[in-house]
Amino acid sequence: MSTRTFRITVRGVFDGLGAEQRAQLLARAAEHDILRAAFTSEGHLSYDVAARPAFTFRFLDSGEEEEDILEASERAEEAAKAWLTERGYGYKNLRSQAEDLSQAPLGKRQRRAAAQKNA
Repeated sequence: MSTRTFRITVRGVFDGLGAEQRAQLLARAAEHDILRAAFTSEGHLSYDVAARPAFTFRFLDSGEEEEDILEASERAEEAAKAWLTERGYGYKNLRSQAEDLSQAPLGKRQRRAAAQKNA
């Protein structure tokens, strides 16, 4: 059985941020910029509090079965909640979306490489 790789995106909105919390987020905004976004096992947070209070966590997980994506999504949401709660950041409208990369369509380069390999 092969290992499946899952990419999970957890989105939400900061809620009830105080002036100090907002200042903390703004001070660390460069390391959470969307241009640095990556899917990682620890989860990568990106936001732009100056523009809007929304945030996105990106997680990378794996499993053996197609159904494991549900547990991976739950782990990602719990990790996002824990990160926010540990820092005292309120949040709302938390939702997740997961993708099984073994089911993702091949890109143009991947199709070309596969065709050359099979030729």
